[in-house]
Amino acid sequence: MKYQSIVLAMVSAVTLAFLPSCGNDPITNVNAANSSASDISHRSRAALRSLYAQNPGAKALGARAKGVLVFPSILKGGFIVGAEGGNGAMIRDTGVISGFYQTAAASYGFQAGVQEFGYALFLMDDAAFKSLNRSGGWEVGSAPEIVLVDRGISRSLSTTTINKGTYAFFFNQKGLMAGLSLQGSKVTRIHPKK
Repeated sequence: MKYQSIVLAMVSAVTLAFLPSCGNDPITNVNAANSSASDISHRSRAALRSLYAQNPGAKALGARAKGVLVFPSILKGGFIVGAEGGNGAMIRDTGVISGFYQTAAASYGFQAGVQEFGYALFLMDDAAFKSLNRSGGWEVGSAPEIVLVDRGISRSLSTTTINKGTYAFFFNQKGLMAGLSLQGSKVTRIHPKK
């Protein structure tokens, strides 16, 4: 019990230190400076291949998407106050990487623990790309055109049920926190070193 209290106190301290900078330019610049474009590309492509292998609905959606923004590893931690963040790449329908992004979010409420997960955003039309490339970043959780795809919806996806907008898939969830959401998430473009 004492060990759990120490871990929760440490997570809280790290969360509070990270929270004020979440999604702002200084954290974006530091994140980009400490990231490698080749590593983000490799990990994003591998995560998308794995998602396609496990989920035929995601693969079908990917065949029609104009691009897929893949965040292969997002770390989330918190105790009452929480924060999460990770890097990803935009993989266009041609297979080319067209940009690098970070996702960051802060939350408040009944939560405790640490988890890791990934998510992919399937951008189906030009309007989704315009939202993504806004100068101040994209407030993902506030966009009404995003559909969170769970296992039930995934099984029923077909060329006739796919609409415009953006579809989100979560994958590779590990850790102690329950429930995943994009509410409060902000996606910002980064320029990592080669």
